Amino acid sequence: MSKKESQNDIEKEQLETVENETVEVDEQVVEEQSVEDKLQEELKLEKDKFLRLFAEFENYKRRTSKERIELFKTASQDVMVSLLPVIDDFDRAYAEISKTEEKDLLKGVELISNKLKTTLQQKGLEVIEAAQGDVFNADNHEAITQIPAPTEDLKGKIIDVIEKGYKLGDKVIRFPKVVIGQ
Repeated sequence: MSKKESQNDIEKEQLETVENETVEVDEQVVEEQSVEDKLQEELKLEKDKFLRLFAEFENYKRRTSKERIELFKTASQDVMVSLLPVIDDFDRAYAEISKTEEKDLLKGVELISNKLKTTLQQKGLEVIEAAQGDVFNADNHEAITQIPAPTEDLKGKIIDVIEKGYKLGDKVIRFPKVVIGQ
């Protein structure tokens, strides 16, 4: 072999190795890009999952705080409902004792009744007003019975209030029980 041929062979080999190295470098760049793309995609998925989880947790916190506030507002509802018949009894006793001439007894019942009512009002209990002659509203009153109206102007109106209605905060715990005219 001549020097030229051997030099050409060497150059060809070098050219081939350079080309091979270029192809390998290109493949590595493509591999690195694909790995980088995969990692970017995984990062996007994890970010999305994190944001959804965070939003769900915020909704949970908001919902439980609303429930807690509602619970505190009406925590004493059972006690209040069980005391309503006692208040009714005090009102009936007051009405009967006021017919007699025992003023000291009347004063004692009145003091105890007022103290109980004041204490319950401080805890959020309110009386729902329903008076004789008011228009009957099925959303605000509970009709016990209907009787013939004594006069024409009392038709469809409240004739008598059997039991007072009460609400605790914004929630009605007992509707007023009324008799309406027909």
